[in-house]
Amino acid sequence: MLENRIERLTIFQLISLIILLPFEYVCASDESQNETLLILGDSLSAGYGIAQGENWTDLLQIKLSQNNKGLKIANASISGDTTANGLNRLPKALQQFKPKIVLIELGANDGLRGLSLKHIKQNLKQLIQNSLEAKSQVLLMEIIIPPNYGKKYTQAFNQIYHDLAQQYSLTLLPFLLNDIAIKTELMQADGLHPNKRAQEKISDALWQSLVKSNVFPN
Repeated sequence: MLENRIERLTIFQLISLIILLPFEYVCASDESQNETLLILGDSLSAGYGIAQGENWTDLLQIKLSQNNKGLKIANASISGDTTANGLNRLPKALQQFKPKIVLIELGANDGLRGLSLKHIKQNLKQLIQNSLEAKSQVLLMEIIIPPNYGKKYTQAFNQIYHDLAQQYSLTLLPFLLNDIAIKTELMQADGLHPNKRAQEKISDALWQSLVKSNVFPN
């Protein structure tokens, strides 16, 4: 299980990884803004440790183009980002890209720091509301964290995503590292980030989830 794989990391290792993560901001051109898929995430989406052009977001863009979906990805993900940071950055991104779809992949760094579940939920809720008010379709990415703060906190954290998806009738996408984190050959040495080999698998899994969820018009 994924939880068994990541629970071996100490909380000190996790916090130090968060602090040391480099900050990146990679985005697509603002052409065809009304057909933009905005990805607001952390290091898992920013491509921490992955060469430019080899991140799962880049591979997903290729799939979108090959299948004539007409969506351009704007990757506004930053390594080490929290829900609060994402909330601060979202208004500018919405104004710049006017995205048709917003994919929210945030919360892992909040959970790894043991931040207030109430504040995490409120920040995610505001991210969703702001995106909906901008007339964007919202996709929420489920996040799974190690049980360093106990089973009660971990389960309550994960439940936030299910509750919000139900409250706003959103598509809840599976965690990016499902079936990835349990395989050491697909993970970087830190045990937290997927390596180059994993990027295609992540892209394929997300593509299948998007198609299955009827995100794309016929």
